Amino acid sequence: MSDAADHLASLLGRAAMDVWGDMPRDIQEALFETAMKGRAAEREELARLLHDRHPRTLHPARPG
Repeated sequence: MSDAADHLASLLGRAAMDVWGDMPRDIQEALFETAMKGRAAEREELARLLHDRHPRTLHPARPG
């Protein structure tokens, strides 16, 4: 990506983090899974960051 595209992507990412707790769960999951595609080592770190910033996103497990 170009520097401008990286900058804009960073702005969008920060905005998404700011409103994370207001997003529906399916949108949260889609964004999270897209962001973590090919980045398994960073999943836990991002999950912790989001949960620390937005405690109400601590969802119970989905019914089986």
